[in-house]
Amino acid sequence: MKYYLIAGEASGDLHASCLMQSLKEHDPSAEFRFFGGDKMAAVGGTLVKHYRELAYMGFIPVLLHLPTILRNMSACKQDIAQWHPDVVILADYPGFNLTIAKYVHSTLSIPVYYYISPKIWAWKEYRIKNIKRDVDELFSILPFEIPFFEQKHNYPIHYVGNPTADEVRRFVAEYTDTKEMFCAYNSLTDKPIIALLAGSRKQEIKDNLPSMVRAVLPLLNDYQIVLAAAPSISPSYYDKVLGSVASHSGVNVVYGQTYQLLKHSAAALVTSGTATLETALFGVPQVVCYETPLPKLIAFLRKHLLKVKYISLVNLVADREVVPELVADTFTVANIQRHLSAILPDGQARKEMLDGYAEVWNRLGTQCAPDNAARTMISLLKQRKGI
Repeated sequence: MKYYLIAGEASGDLHASCLMQSLKEHDPSAEFRFFGGDKMAAVGGTLVKHYRELAYMGFIPVLLHLPTILRNMSACKQDIAQWHPDVVILADYPGFNLTIAKYVHSTLSIPVYYYISPKIWAWKEYRIKNIKRDVDELFSILPFEIPFFEQKHNYPIHYVGNPTADEVRRFVAEYTDTKEMFCAYNSLTDKPIIALLAGSRKQEIKDNLPSMVRAVLPLLNDYQIVLAAAPSISPSYYDKVLGSVASHSGVNVVYGQTYQLLKHSAAALVTSGTATLETALFGVPQVVCYETPLPKLIAFLRKHLLKVKYISLVNLVADREVVPELVADTFTVANIQRHLSAILPDGQARKEMLDGYAEVWNRLGTQCAPDNAARTMISLLKQRKGI
């Protein structure tokens, strides 16, 4: 069968690539065409457009790049119509993907499957109307989404397990390098590592990384600081952002080695997103950091408009505060330093956080998400075709 996939950022590229691999295993005749990234391209098929050309976030960047975004949407619609796949599979990235879903549903007789459902439980809950209208099957990777969609909104979904948990399990089982080997490969010292995961988009990095660096620089005598660089961001951009921080030369940068870095880290500062869950599953104590413009206004809006108590997947899965979240008006260098100190080795909050991580693992379960999703998708498509 012919599968058209759309992923708009690094995490979507990773998850979609694993799904593609599972689809190939269960459907040897599978053909792929996609908007995505290098990991999807490595599985095979035709990369129509790289997510580097799609990943804009925030009102101003989106507004400035609106002509490009609209051109990409138009090109995507035309490409789907011309190739006419058996199914369109969307991976997260709701602003773009829900627009494509509306077009496919209203114009083409092609089913739309959503893998990694939009996080409307946190923001823009009104999108449930679009999902019910335009998405034929929704595949969830977070257990707390089941009651939200099925009970609150009477929309049946498929919980298939969590792919991040699958990917971490697989990596840990296969990875054999010691910390000494990792450090030698990256010209690092033997000091304990504090990892910085500052997001995968330029705006996130610009907003978060300088304060994260300022918070950890006083620890350079005892720790080495290593930044996990996003594969879609050029070294020159990191140089520019780091250049705004005095004494930033103490920060090491590694590309394409986030899991390796986490495996050998003592603690981490992490921008909210999938990275918070990855960090937890590697058992690395963390502080979640998310700077926003107009912090006092955002804090007010978060308190009165946000539909959930937490912004990190770790706390959302656990349904309690396992990791500290420094967002909007609580995002300060002093607060980062205070919480980081508490989770370093011998810190008073470290063991309690690690115990909370075990609870998160338990809630996610042991199902293999891409395999479950692939089997279900293929079964549904065969039923549709009468095979």
